[in-house]
Amino acid sequence: MASHQKRSYSFAGFTALYIAVFLTLITGVFFSFLGTVSYLFLIPVALISFLSSFFIIQIRVEKFIYKKINKLNKEVSLLESASFGRDQITTDMDTLTKQVRRFTQHKKLEIEALKIRESYRKEFLGNVSHELKTPLFMVQGYVETLLNGALDDENVRDKYLERANKGIERLAYIVKDLDMISRLEVGGLTLDKEKVDIVELFNSAFELLEMKAAKKNISLVFDKDYPDPIYVNADVERIQQVLTNLLDNSIKYGKKAGTTEVSIEGLMKDKTIVRITDNGVGIEQSYLTRIFERFFRVDKTGSRKVGGSGLGLSIVKHIIDAHSEKIYVESQLGIGSEFSFTLENAE
Repeated sequence: MASHQKRSYSFAGFTALYIAVFLTLITGVFFSFLGTVSYLFLIPVALISFLSSFFIIQIRVEKFIYKKINKLNKEVSLLESASFGRDQITTDMDTLTKQVRRFTQHKKLEIEALKIRESYRKEFLGNVSHELKTPLFMVQGYVETLLNGALDDENVRDKYLERANKGIERLAYIVKDLDMISRLEVGGLTLDKEKVDIVELFNSAFELLEMKAAKKNISLVFDKDYPDPIYVNADVERIQQVLTNLLDNSIKYGKKAGTTEVSIEGLMKDKTIVRITDNGVGIEQSYLTRIFERFFRVDKTGSRKVGGSGLGLSIVKHIIDAHSEKIYVESQLGIGSEFSFTLENAE
């Protein structure tokens, strides 16, 4: 806000004029009774009365408005404490009204934004609680059963210890992903970009997920042969995580004996686009705008059976954003999904 505001002197001017006229008339009448009146003497009286009244009224009105605004500020808290200073007070009521209205509207927008954040925070905490509660209670149940006598039964002991270990692994996975996404959101992770062969990264991801895909008889394939390297500028570790998360997601929600296909093509002179397409269950159109949210699941019940932290796609989005690139999703329920993202070509 500008430090010098428009001032209106009309109120002080007219009021001072009334006072000056009144005092001049009183002075003239008074001295006329004494018989020593000089009309030239009334000119300085009128001038002094006008000027002194004008300055006193102007200063007092500004102080009055300043105090009132401060009082409103403290009682209603619509305006920031630093919103108005002495040098920012105006006696132009139209200008003052516009200022107050502008600040009020600004604060209303801030309050609405805070309400949205609060709603998101509550939803997030609820999701975190639910995700942690399931494996935690599972581990607790198995441990209590073992402590209550099942520890002596070798078959039950080994089975329950194995299941408890899986629950602990899931807890560790969730906590790890929470730590990762927290650092991504606050900019705590720095990217170490380098020239990397995206085809080689996909081959590594295929090998990593080969056994998981084999359990559902899902084929991980390229759309064609890529005999030559395709180099991009990227953080190897982070992009490897992107590829792994997207391929893992396609396996989780893919149909048995299905296919996950990867294509890599030049989008423009300095960009490469990567597409990961599956013929899985697909996603409803209404959910497509939310799938990158933390813990958002298309199927609120069944999707938890496939494991994971519910943070994979959110982490993918943050990593791609950190590379200043874009990620897209297209899907049709019952037919499949396609995730695609861009990367900068390496020289």
